[in-house]
Amino acid sequence: MQQDRLLTNASGFFYQSDGRLFLVTSRHVFLDAPSNHHPDRVAIEIHTDRNNLTQAVGFSIPLYRDGLGLWRQAEDQAGTIDVAAIEIDRNSLPKSALYSAFSVENLLPETEVVEIGTSMLVVGFPLGFRDFLHHLPVARHAINASSFALRFQGNGYFLTDSRTHRGTSGAAVVMRSESAHNDLPWVLLGIHSSRLDVGTREIDVDEALGLNCVWFADVLPTLTNA
Repeated sequence: MQQDRLLTNASGFFYQSDGRLFLVTSRHVFLDAPSNHHPDRVAIEIHTDRNNLTQAVGFSIPLYRDGLGLWRQAEDQAGTIDVAAIEIDRNSLPKSALYSAFSVENLLPETEVVEIGTSMLVVGFPLGFRDFLHHLPVARHAINASSFALRFQGNGYFLTDSRTHRGTSGAAVVMRSESAHNDLPWVLLGIHSSRLDVGTREIDVDEALGLNCVWFADVLPTLTNA
């Protein structure tokens, strides 16, 4: 948001590290100079009653203090990548706030293999759509479309084959697994960034690829411990 004006919708999720809580999303949600996207805060909803999910409150997270950005953005050998996290002061949350957060325990164990075609879920808010009554996201099915053991084209992301829309940026990409050891029975594989297309596609002739860039979640421990 920019003051009281809604600029766009996006997705994100909570991640905790050493007792600290972060909101993780795509970097371009916080700042995207090419599209002149300059929000000064993000607004989220938080449940307040475990037995009645219609009950939720809004919570605003400022992006700047004294003109300086408060978020952390991830980098790899190629430079800045499209992942960012902003710390949330737990004491500033409503006392009745209910939430769950991923942690390092939800990251893919080295012993687990993700094959081509592995089923995944993209959990977010496409075009801002959600269960408005219960304040819940929706999940789109995806499959792994590139070798998970390799960085696609040398970049820090892998590809998924899934139908996605604007507003999905920053969504958690997960798969069900028994290896998760906290209250979220999911392995966090990555952070959805954007749809992938090719510059040589003839728009009037060729359909879009239907592929998406998902940044590997293993960047989060470094990002949140910095």
